[in-house]
Amino acid sequence: MIRPDLADLPAYIPGTNRPDALKLSSNEVATAPLDTAVAAMSAAASGANRYPDMGASVLRETLAEHLSLTIDQVAVGCGSSALCQQLVQVTTTSDDEVIFPWRSFEAYPIFTKVVGATAVPIPLTETGHHDLAAMAAAITDRTSLIFVCNPNNPSGMTITRDEFAAFMTQVPERVVVALDEAYFEYNRAADTAVATEEIARHPNVIGLRTFSKAYGLAGVRVGYAFGAPELITAINKVAIPFALSSVAQAGAIASLNSATELLARTEETVLQRDRVADAIGTSHSQANFIWLPGVDSTEIARRLAEQGVLVRAFPEGVRITITTTEQADELLAAWDKAGL
Repeated sequence: MIRPDLADLPAYIPGTNRPDALKLSSNEVATAPLDTAVAAMSAAASGANRYPDMGASVLRETLAEHLSLTIDQVAVGCGSSALCQQLVQVTTTSDDEVIFPWRSFEAYPIFTKVVGATAVPIPLTETGHHDLAAMAAAITDRTSLIFVCNPNNPSGMTITRDEFAAFMTQVPERVVVALDEAYFEYNRAADTAVATEEIARHPNVIGLRTFSKAYGLAGVRVGYAFGAPELITAINKVAIPFALSSVAQAGAIASLNSATELLARTEETVLQRDRVADAIGTSHSQANFIWLPGVDSTEIARRLAEQGVLVRAFPEGVRITITTTEQADELLAAWDKAGL
């Protein structure tokens, strides 16, 4: 009864959680949503007997204004993950190939497999950057979609405007490039490629962002995509009806209206991110986490867990979410006690 190829579908593994431990295994923020967002969501919850606005028109209009775009250039979904999957669905069939960096967001190969397509993972460079030359060289007649994660999860490295421009000269116009900017608000690299600029230069580029990170709405799941109207229309066609709840829409709109106040919180994370990276001895990231490549990830995660701190162990290294000064202090104390 079930497609046999799904036996090889990798499972998405969330960060570990334990009620008595500091959870730094998922890239969440430590602070609660703004009071205005909580109030808006509470008010929306009182009308939960009604279906939400399926087109999320107010949210899309607010986002369009925020991005200096038009509403037909913006789609919203149940987190940017859902929009990634919808993008695969509208661009890719079982005859196609999807290129993505690896290691990167672990859902890319899952979304590719869901439509029965061939995944083409391209290893990162030794410094944790995208190997854009290798990604371009991997393009074939079967390539339908390329994911570019900027900053990359979990390495935290970014792509410059010049690097992206050179890459796009090698990408056929028929191939869609998804510029995944889930950690955009933490990126302080002055010369980084930015999706709002790149979609104006390239009709086959689409940007992806989320309210789950800097906006502190991971629990209500709101993401958005922006790009050419024909891509946005296609993404909306395959969306699950009413996927974005009234509560989620209200929280996102209120948060956008207080974006300056919310994004000021990212400064503390950026400062602590660099401080912890220096203390531990790893490279600086441009996201809300640091990355320790080429280590015994299982052992480090185990020893930190014994000290009450949970981190994310991948085969290639350890990712540690950075939040507040207080939690950074707790992490570094645990690091020392663990003898790392």
